[in-house]
Formats: sequence, C-alpha cells, structure tokens
Amino acid sequence: MNINRIFSILFIFCLCAGTVQAQLTDVNTVRSYQMSMPRVSAAFSKYDNILRSEFKNKGLNYPANNIYIRSFKAQNELEVWVKNNNADTFSLFKKYKVCALSGVLGPKRAEGDRQVPEGLYFLADFNPKSDFYLSMLVNYPNYSDKILSHQEKPGGDIYMHGGCLTVGCIPMTDEGIQEIYTLCLSTRLNGQTNIPYHIFPTRFDKAGLNFLGREYRHEVDKQKFWVNLKSAYDYFERNKNILPVMYDEQGRYVF
Repeated sequence: MNINRIFSILFIFCLCAGTVQAQLTDVNTVRSYQMSMPRVSAAFSKYDNILRSEFKNKGLNYPANNIYIRSFKAQNELEVWVKNNNADTFSLFKKYKVCALSGVLGPKRAEGDRQVPEGLYFLADFNPKSDFYLSMLVNYPNYSDKILSHQEKPGGDIYMHGGCLTVGCIPMTDEGIQEIYTLCLSTRLNGQTNIPYHIFPTRFDKAGLNFLGREYRHEVDKQKFWVNLKSAYDYFERNKNILPVMYDEQGRYVF
C-alpha cells in the first residue's frame, strides 16, 4: 500500500471519528440543557418509565430509534408511529387528542390567517421554556409553503404545545405535551435528529374524501393541494413507511 493511500485512509478515519464525536457532543449538550429545565425534568420523571413500559408491551424499543407523527385537523387527532430499525415498517404506538383547532381546513398561506398548516414537516426544535408549558417547533414554512404562500409574510412560529389554546398551532393539554415531549426528546437524544410530522386536513378515506368534495367543492386550489398531499397519505397507508420529502418548482410534493 503506497503512502498516499495510507494518508487517505487515515484522513477518512479521522473525519468520521470527528463527525461521530461532534454528534455525541451535540447530544450531550442538548441532554444537559434540556434536563436542567424544571418542566422537562418533571415531564421525564412522570412519563419516562410509563413510556418504557408501554413500548415494551408493544414490542418496541425505548428510547425509540425512529418515530413518525401525523395529525388530522378534522378529527383533532394526533398519531405517533414507531419502528425499531430502518428495515422495519412503522407500528402505531398511540393516538392523542388535539384539544383545540384554529381556522378551517386548508393549508396556511399567510401570517395572521389563524390557519394550522397542512403539509409534510418535521419537528425542528424543543422549547423547554414555552409560554404554553412545553413546545416543539414545526418547520413551517417549508419549501412548498415558501412558493405557494404570501411571499413576504407567510407566517411562522408554528409549534405543538401545551395550554390547550391556539391561533394556528397544534395545542395539547399540558399532560399530553409532557408525554409527547418526553417521547420525542428521548428519540432525539437517541439519534433521530428530525422527527417527521405530517399534517392532513382529514383522513383521506372514503368518508373524508366525500366530506372534502362536498364542503370544499368550489375551492379549486385547496382541492389540487389535497390531491397532491393525498399521495403521501396513500403511500403510508399501503407501506407503513414514509418517503423522503421532495418538491418541484411549483411547490408540489414529489413522490
């Protein structure tokens, strides 16, 4: 083996080792900060062992390696799905009640419209000092929203949070957000950096489609958006897995 080959191997090894070390440092920093917050430590003290037991009863690993969340605005319902490894399919862990709804069915398109977003998002950050007990940031506006929404003021600061009131966020009870925050943060600390969170107007089953077709039949833009969003819903229903989120130049999701 020549000297250049040896140096190349050593460089790659050091680069990988440095990446792993940076990730571990990041996780430890997040853990230290979050657990120093009274509301987070109280939530973990109350729910960590409960979640561990519930996961075990369903044959799931805790902390989770991979979770997926989806919610349905018309049903005020949120689901948490879990899989033990990348080769598995997702299994339903639990359903939670979303305790309030702002706006009407349809995507968020402007600051101040009081709409809860619809689309394919992920949980981007954890706020242990929220005005609404605990909260997790939804990455609205995503690329699709930036194209299809108001170009100067699309809105933002969309959270899943406690407090059971909303002007465009996803509100849970304080007890509900304690449990979900514990579950999501433990998963983040276990290596899942971005937790996918898909928000739908309703379940795209026969009853849901009939409702949308009847109540929103004249709203062409919403109908086109929902047809596009339904592709993600249908794929998960068939495969119990999700696809990477991609977009085209018109802001449509591409599958």
